[in-house]
Amino acid sequence: MPHPFCDLFPRPKPVVAVLHVGPSPGVPGCRGVSAAVDRAVAEARLLVDLGVDGLLVENAHDAPALTGDEVGPEVVAFLTRVAAGVRRHAGRLPVGVRVLHSSRAALAVAHGAGCHFVRVDGWAEDPGEPARFHRYRALLQTDLPALADVRPDGLDDVAAVVAAVEAGRPDVLLVLGPRVGVPPRPGVVEAAREHAALPLFFGGGVDADAFPAVVDLADGFLVGSGLKERGRWQGPVCEPRVRALVGAAEYARGQEVRQ
Repeated sequence: MPHPFCDLFPRPKPVVAVLHVGPSPGVPGCRGVSAAVDRAVAEARLLVDLGVDGLLVENAHDAPALTGDEVGPEVVAFLTRVAAGVRRHAGRLPVGVRVLHSSRAALAVAHGAGCHFVRVDGWAEDPGEPARFHRYRALLQTDLPALADVRPDGLDDVAAVVAAVEAGRPDVLLVLGPRVGVPPRPGVVEAAREHAALPLFFGGGVDADAFPAVVDLADGFLVGSGLKERGRWQGPVCEPRVRALVGAAEYARGQEVRQ
């Protein structure tokens, strides 16, 4: 039976592209709100035109990042403006939000901007965070689904980490590598699939070359670095990389239909 989260997307095995938003106000390197909004909207329009299946707005440039209640109202206000702009130009495609280390801030932004889901992190390390998230979601009277990060150190940790994250009652799992742009270690995704009761998305090192090897292991894909110049998340969107990955996904979907 299809999962409600997967039903958000128009096609199976969706490719969700990450928009790495410029630094928030007060963060070193911030060049102003309008410039950040304009860049995010321009990248969103390009990615939509090139055929991705969804977008994720993320404050990846907020380094060093704050955590939890330290995330101030200026960050929430800034990202809400960005997400609302992206949402207006995404057409019917789902748009998600991630605020580094603050699932409630992500929920506030997504709710305020009319987005479709949130990505959350740190639930395996802090069991109190999902509890706070669910209470805040009930307070807002929203049912926005949560895509929760799963970052096992290796094969021996997969079962425990998956169990710890699922105990927080997210809607979908996102299996990631040890750091940005690096795929999970060999066998980790397969093990996560074996132990997980929830739908499984895959992220980290996904590009057109890697896609055929992982397409059968996941229900969807979150791609950031793989769509950027030279595979660096800090760089601009690379049109040939996007076209290649979208083409690989389209081919895989066609093969799935014919089987």
